[in-house]
Formats: sequence, C-alpha cells, structure tokens
Amino acid sequence: MSQIIPSAEPFFFRRGPTACLLVHGFTGAPKEMRWMGEYLASQGNTVLGVRLAGHATRPADLIRTRWQDWLASVEDGYNLLQEDYTHIFVCGLSMGGILSLLFASHFPVTGVIAMSTPYALPDDWRLRYLKLIQWVVPRVAKGQSDWRNPEAARDHVDYPFYPTRAILEVRDLLVEMRRNLPQVSTPVLLMHSRQDGDVLPENMQRIYDHLGTSDKQMLWVENSGHVIPREPERQRVFDAAQAFIRRVTQNSGTNQ
Repeated sequence: MSQIIPSAEPFFFRRGPTACLLVHGFTGAPKEMRWMGEYLASQGNTVLGVRLAGHATRPADLIRTRWQDWLASVEDGYNLLQEDYTHIFVCGLSMGGILSLLFASHFPVTGVIAMSTPYALPDDWRLRYLKLIQWVVPRVAKGQSDWRNPEAARDHVDYPFYPTRAILEVRDLLVEMRRNLPQVSTPVLLMHSRQDGDVLPENMQRIYDHLGTSDKQMLWVENSGHVIPREPERQRVFDAAQAFIRRVTQNSGTNQ
C-alpha cells in the first residue's frame, strides 16, 4: 500500500540534454512544482521533481527528519541526473529554494532558480525557545492562505499544520544557507511575488545582496501568492526560468 499522498508523487520527464532538478517547499509536495516541470519538459529539458524526506506522507514522518535529510533528498536527485547530464539546474520553491542555494554552494550545478525563498524566519521571540516549546506546543497552525488561484488552492497537497520540531530544522537550515551564500558562484535567478503573504518580499533582496556570484538577477511578479508556480502569473515565471536556462547553457557552450 502506498504511503505517499495521491497526486503527490515525484515525477520524471526525459527530454533533452539539459536537466532541471525541481524541489518543493516545506510541508509541501512535488505536485506544487509539476506544472513548471511539464512546461520545462515541453521546452526540451529533462525534468526531475524530487520528494523531500518526510514530506507528502504524514506529519509524523516530517517530525523524524532533519534538514540534512532534506538536503540529501536533493543530492539523491542530483546523483541520478549527473551520470547522463552535464548541465543541471536546481530550481526550488520556498524551502526548496533554500536547499537549492545551499546545494549550489557545495556542488557544481549549472545554475539555480529560487522562488519565494526566505532569507530568515520572521522575527519572533518564540524562535529562541522552540526546543522547549515543542514539548508543549507540538504543532503550529498555518496562517490565512494568500492564494490568488482558487482552483490550485483546492487541490494543493500539503500538511495541514507545521510540526514545531520541524520549524527548528528550517531555522537551522537557514543558518547554513546564509553562511554559504557567499560561496554560491553559479548563475542565480531569484523570483518572488510582491503579494507573498508567507515569505515577505524583502527576503529576495537580502538573498541577492549576499550571493557570491556576479551573475544574479531578480524578477518580481504581482498577482500571485506564495506558491508562484501554481498562481495566475505562473507563465511569466516559467518563461523567465526557461530564458535563464537557455542563456546560461548557451554561455557555457551548449545550445538549448
């Protein structure tokens, strides 16, 4: 019997010589990246959408994982691709963007696309005491949805709450990302919605300012919530990602 939530499975589309590794967000599932994966595949890219450890099954599984397990899920996907593909782009949403940037500081990826990615968690005094709070408050309710696409919101797959223990891991993962941003030397495309209610827009500028690479760019979208690959302006996001992939691969000597 499958343990994975129906429609939340990983996906793989074998197409051309350039590969895209797609990474979903915290408590989410590969499904939130699938529309983007289908588009990139239609443009001739090979696409792998991974499922992060502890996700898309049940919240108890997430509680048992650590940020190193999530990063290992990205590495697993990369290892599956690197034998057959010279050019590999890592593309992540929210926490997937954190993982993508951190991964790029240690592995020779061709480029990074990070969407709706936090630089730090919101300033909250409770974060300093999470190790104690987790025993009293084991879960944190999710805030009001910022979706602009009701259809996508209805069939979105994610856990209904944030396990407090897992928030600790996100906090520590962000520390690692910030420490390693100056070591990211590969081209980076950052995308964020000005209407993002989960990760405030100023996070994108903070990431941009600390990246080590000189080949970095930012793209703002307007009529979208946090999950921009499933929101009304997703086509603009997809087109920007494909243009970035094409430019970087052409500059490295491989035509798309």
